[in-house]
Amino acid sequence: MKRSLVGISTLLVMSSALAACGGNSNSNSSSSSPTTAPAANATEAPSKGTGEKVTINLWSFTDEIPNMTKKYMETHPDANVEFKTTVIATTDGAYQPALDQALSAGGKDAPDIYAAESAFVLKYTQGDASSYAANYSDMGLDDQMVKDAGIAQYSVDIGSLDGKLKALGYQATGGAFIYRRSIAKDVFGTDDPATIKNEIGPGWDKFYDAAAKLKAKGYGIVSGDGDIWHPIENSSDKGWIVDGKLHIDPKREEFLDLSKKLKDNGYHNDTTDWTEAWYADMSGAGAQPIFGFFGPAWLINYVMNGQVKDTNGDWAVSEPPTGFFWGGTWLLANKDVTKDEAKKQAVADFVKWVTLDTSETGLQHYWANGTMKEGEQGTKDSVASSVVMSKSNGEVPLLGGQNMFDVFVPANANASGKNLTQYDETINKLWRDQVREYTAGNKDRAKAIETFKQQVKDQLGIESE
Repeated sequence: MKRSLVGISTLLVMSSALAACGGNSNSNSSSSSPTTAPAANATEAPSKGTGEKVTINLWSFTDEIPNMTKKYMETHPDANVEFKTTVIATTDGAYQPALDQALSAGGKDAPDIYAAESAFVLKYTQGDASSYAANYSDMGLDDQMVKDAGIAQYSVDIGSLDGKLKALGYQATGGAFIYRRSIAKDVFGTDDPATIKNEIGPGWDKFYDAAAKLKAKGYGIVSGDGDIWHPIENSSDKGWIVDGKLHIDPKREEFLDLSKKLKDNGYHNDTTDWTEAWYADMSGAGAQPIFGFFGPAWLINYVMNGQVKDTNGDWAVSEPPTGFFWGGTWLLANKDVTKDEAKKQAVADFVKWVTLDTSETGLQHYWANGTMKEGEQGTKDSVASSVVMSKSNGEVPLLGGQNMFDVFVPANANASGKNLTQYDETINKLWRDQVREYTAGNKDRAKAIETFKQQVKDQLGIESE
C-alpha cells in the first residue's frame, strides 16, 4: 500500500492512504473542487495485433488501483490497452466534486473506471450518482462469477442497486477484535482466539464483563469510544435515513450509554482515534495498558504495523462481539463503456482481474499473499474472495504467526452492508461529536440527541422522524 499521490504533498498521501482503507472516515470533507487539473499517468501495454489500442481512463483517490495496472500489464502482455490515470486525494473533499463533474461532462475524457470508498460509495452505487455506473452483468460479469469467487455478501449489497451489481472491491474489510496476547494470558489464562471470542462476546454484556475483569488487573479494554463505534454502527438494523427522514437505530442510540460506561468506569484511555494517544496505546505507552482494538486486516497491516513497536508479535485476532465491517474501496465502470465493444471488453477484463479472478495470477492472490512485486514479501491483506483466502497464507509476524484469514473469512461473512446511506460520512461525525459531549458531562443525554438532530437538519436539510 505504498502510495504517492499525483501532485499532492506527502501529508496528503498519509491521510488519503488511511481514507482508502476507511481509516479517515471521521474527517470533515468540504465540497471545494481542486483549483488545478490533476496530472494523469499512462500505463501502456505492448501493442499486438492490428486492432486500435483501447484507452481506459481510470480515476482514483490514491495511487493504489493505478499501481495495479502495472501488474495487470505484466500478467496480460497481449492486452492492447493504455491506462490513463487521474488521482485526486479525498482530502478537503476534492475527489467527489471532480469525479462528479467528469462523469456529468462525459465524452472521451470521462472516467471509464472509477473508485469509491466506503464513506461515499453508496452515492455512486445506489444514490445520486448511481445512474452513471454500468451493471456488471452488462459487461459479462454475472452473478455466478460472484458466487464462484466467494465474495462477501456485505460487499455485494453495498455495490448493488435493485439487485443489479454495479461495484465490487478487492479488499474485504470485515472486522475482528485485535488483542494483546500477554494481557489475555494474565487476565483470562489463555491467549487462544477460540476462548477469547467467548470472553468478549457475543454481545456487549459479555464485552463489558470482560472489561470489568481487565480493569481489576489494571487494564483498559479499548483505547477510546471510537473503537466500539464501528462495530455498533455497522451492526445496526437500519441506517441513518429511513423513508427520507433521520432515523436513530436503537443499537446506534445505545452508543451513548456504552460510551459513557467506558468512561465512567475507566475502561479506556478516552482517546480519539487517529491521534497520537490512540497510536500510543498500540505500543503499550498509554495511561494504562490497552487490551485491544476493533478493526479489519488493514488496521493491522497499515496502521498498527507502524505503531506497535515493543508489542509486535504480542497480538492475536478473534471474532468480535458482533459482526461489522470498516472501510474498503469499490470499483465501478461508466455505463458508456458498454456502447463500444472493444472498450467494454477491455474494461470488463481489468475489473474482473481485480475483483473476481481467483487464480494465482489474479490481483487478489497477489494482494492476499503480499506478492505484488516478484521476489519481495509485501503486505498481506484480507481480500474480497474467500476462495482466494482459503488457499493463501495469512500468517503475519505482528500476530505472532497467526493465520489471520482463519478469522477474517468468517468476519467478512458476518458483516452487513444493508445499513449504509450516502450521508454517513457527515452524519457519523455529527453523532460521534455529540456522544463525546454527553460522556464528557457537557450535555445531558436528551440535549445531545436534540443537538444532533438539529445539526443534521441544518447541514443536510433532513428532518427527524
